[in-house]
Amino acid sequence: MKNKKTISILGSGFSSLAAACYLAQSGHEVTVYEKNSTVGGRARQLKAAGFTFDMGPSWYWMPDVFDRFFADFGKKTIDYYELIKLSPAYRVYYGINDFITIADNLQEIVTTFESIEKGSGTVLQEFMAAAKSNYDIAIKDLVYRPGVSPLELVTLETAQKVGQFFSTISKDVRKKFKNQRLIQILEFPVLFLGAKPSDTPSFYSFMNYADFGLGTWHPKTGMFDVVNAIESLAKSLGVTFVTDAAVTKIKVENKAATSLVVNGETIFSDIILSGADYHHTETLLDQEHRAYSESYWESRVFAPSSLLFYVGFNKKISNISHHALFFDVDFYQHAKDIYDEPQWPAEPLFYANFPSLTDPTAAPDGMESGFFLVPLAPGIVDTQALRDEYFDKIIDRFETLTQQKVKENIIYQKSFCKNDFVSDYNSYKGNAYGMANTLLQTAFLRPKLKSKKVKNLYFTGQLTVPGPGVPPALISGKLVSELINKQFSAQNL
Repeated sequence: MKNKKTISILGSGFSSLAAACYLAQSGHEVTVYEKNSTVGGRARQLKAAGFTFDMGPSWYWMPDVFDRFFADFGKKTIDYYELIKLSPAYRVYYGINDFITIADNLQEIVTTFESIEKGSGTVLQEFMAAAKSNYDIAIKDLVYRPGVSPLELVTLETAQKVGQFFSTISKDVRKKFKNQRLIQILEFPVLFLGAKPSDTPSFYSFMNYADFGLGTWHPKTGMFDVVNAIESLAKSLGVTFVTDAAVTKIKVENKAATSLVVNGETIFSDIILSGADYHHTETLLDQEHRAYSESYWESRVFAPSSLLFYVGFNKKISNISHHALFFDVDFYQHAKDIYDEPQWPAEPLFYANFPSLTDPTAAPDGMESGFFLVPLAPGIVDTQALRDEYFDKIIDRFETLTQQKVKENIIYQKSFCKNDFVSDYNSYKGNAYGMANTLLQTAFLRPKLKSKKVKNLYFTGQLTVPGPGVPPALISGKLVSELINKQFSAQNL
């Protein structure tokens, strides 16, 4: 290939893995440098005491985006991993044996809504039709644009929905539904976008279609199946992976990125692409080469951090589903404690995930693996004493709500919180999901895929376009690879 270039990629999360595949497919020589000992970034896997845990993402939504990714290489997901549609998709707990089960199909969900609030079944069908329309516009088209110009958002379809960019999910849902529980269930999916429902444009109701319309899936032996799949694809395309490779400097000459310092060694490259934390990557540059100031980052709305617990139980757990949300406390107070007045929540909402219900390999026979998550404000104080206190809080509530004793059955436990997000992923303020998708942080208003100050330096991942989440990360990798190839095409004209 005449235009063959050497490309160095920082980090091996989903966006880096995707970009590596696309760039290698275009004929470039691609090397991925990962500071940790295994690939996957936040989607690493933890194996301990016979238990297996996905350390990060645990929801497989938008299967069509994964299908589209593999199709770009003439492959199918089934070539690499098997998907199981979860039934039920998840359960939301409000009190002792008081929960709403979300089925794996829209018709049953409509029936559930109708049984809780008369007339809401029909309203939900109308709401979902609009959400599907938004999904078709957003996920099949808009998110595959590189965030270079405001005009990317101006299409015949979006012109008809312009009002939805100036209203919010919260307002829309409240106009249509009165029951507080149903409102919370409809507001829940946008939490994946990293902002309060009251700060998220109505257009993002496409997340509700991702939830109720497309369903919740699980790769047969966990989300790490997807990491393994893309790593395997990348290697087959000629990508080289170097682990335990900490990048400490990006060198710039004549306003162009020329090399990386990796474990003290200088490695020259035609293009440098960072899938590592955007803010951290800019600190690897000398001050005058940084496109965004500290005050810029300080002024952004970041998605939450998380307190995570990976727990092994020596018995099977009753009265649970694979995914479970515990909304038995004030949903809005907890959101306030994350976004408005950052502090540890007095009464935290939490999420629990029991992969061993679906995947027997996740725990030894007769045992259960559990993953618990409490969303927290980024930048919060993180101590072992606080972690211990909050573990006791959520396990006590879990026992009460599911009517069983489990604490004395814990034989393995590991926590992961803000300090670990910083040390393991160089995450800004220890955020877990990147930068929130608020109106003023959408598309072209997000940090750019291409450095505004340094030639041959590019970025990908959750702080740039399209935003937080695994499917957007795969798309981000595709978008940046297209920009890089465009640069080489232009140079050869």
